[in-house]
Amino acid sequence: MDAAGNALAATGVEIRAAGDDDEVAGVRPRRVALPESAVEIAAVMRVCAAHDLAVVVTGGRSKLHWGARPERCDVLVDLSRMNRVLEHAAGDLVVRAQAGVTLEALADTLAGENQELALDVPVPGTTVGGLLATGIAGPRRFRCGTARDLLIGVTVVLADGTIARSGGKVVKNVAGYDLGKLFTGSYGTLGIIADATFRLHPLPAARAWVTATVERPVTKTNGTWTTEDGLTFETLSTDLAGSLATMVPAVTESPLEPSAVEIDWPDVKGPCTVAVLVEGAAATERAKALCGLMGETAEVAEEPPPWWGRLPEPPGRAAEPPGAKPTASRDGEILLEVGNAPSRLAETFLGFLEAAQVTGFRAALRGSLAAQVLHIALPPDTDPALVAGFTSQLRANFEEEARVVVLAAPWEAARRLDRWGRVGALPLMRRVKERFDPDRRLSPGRFVGGI
Repeated sequence: MDAAGNALAATGVEIRAAGDDDEVAGVRPRRVALPESAVEIAAVMRVCAAHDLAVVVTGGRSKLHWGARPERCDVLVDLSRMNRVLEHAAGDLVVRAQAGVTLEALADTLAGENQELALDVPVPGTTVGGLLATGIAGPRRFRCGTARDLLIGVTVVLADGTIARSGGKVVKNVAGYDLGKLFTGSYGTLGIIADATFRLHPLPAARAWVTATVERPVTKTNGTWTTEDGLTFETLSTDLAGSLATMVPAVTESPLEPSAVEIDWPDVKGPCTVAVLVEGAAATERAKALCGLMGETAEVAEEPPPWWGRLPEPPGRAAEPPGAKPTASRDGEILLEVGNAPSRLAETFLGFLEAAQVTGFRAALRGSLAAQVLHIALPPDTDPALVAGFTSQLRANFEEEARVVVLAAPWEAARRLDRWGRVGALPLMRRVKERFDPDRRLSPGRFVGGI
């Protein structure tokens, strides 16, 4: 064993050789560390700092293939053993959990006190740390916000092994920084999240879902959008884009207070489904009242549609069954996120349709119409050049209004495109990276601009 290996072993943290399942976006580390506390993470990071070892962190491994390939990866820090709920102050509606706790396990613990962390995470097996590192959120972000909004405290380990705390349960702050907000969505490039404290909500008294099918997709011929039966977009009141442009504002601005408005469009050549969640007192009655805003196909159910709160499946791939165990990666997954989608929904969907038609392949779309965050899945066997072309076409159609990010793509496709697009705050983000990780030891190259 070399000097670095001996030093890691001397920390008392379990260290093992890396295997095929430990690859990070195609890069295989040499070793895997399995700490059980923030103190043990700090011990590992001090050794890595002394021996110039690059580190990538993981928890549930459900999104380890997201983001760019790391420039190097010597040690994979696996937080799966940090799976304890450290404190649940039910009277204060606050919980503190280690980073390796899965959201499913946390929900089970909180349900015993009739409480919840009001987030619907769209990737099964996501951990507290993975939730924060990727900044992902589900349908109820419209009403309850994202993890960034519900986070009130965090403990992190920095690149040199320093343990820092911010927010709830403060012991030590890094002067001038809100660590919780800074680390959320940073893809592990600033430090390792050890535990987090969240604000909770009471479980709603009741839930109901309203679903409606929107038929007659539109296509563009000779510069004019029409439905399959020849009606033009300008005169049609029931085409997909026009219906959504009318329906969604009516629902989201309704005094009936929906918690989420989601769309599932499994194939651009077919119809789509819109689903609305209503929570709280008289949920069923309020849901029935929403039917009048959603058209003749609207129906009320006490259970969500099977696709609710999950990322889209690409055309041709069967949906994962409810309760399926997460896999380390989804082979060949091509997944895009459109953030801050334009509020003019007709233009949004016509832009998506045009990108699919110009590049000539099928795509699936799912996401939050209310929170304006959509996800697009392409078939795994899509030609890499077409993936780049589709991404460029989307960005061109949305111009400066929306941000298109490639969350996951095979290497041959990823190397042909800019994953993140234009980021105006990149100079500031580079300065923050330099402040927290001047030696580029944490997930180097994984994030925007090669950070």
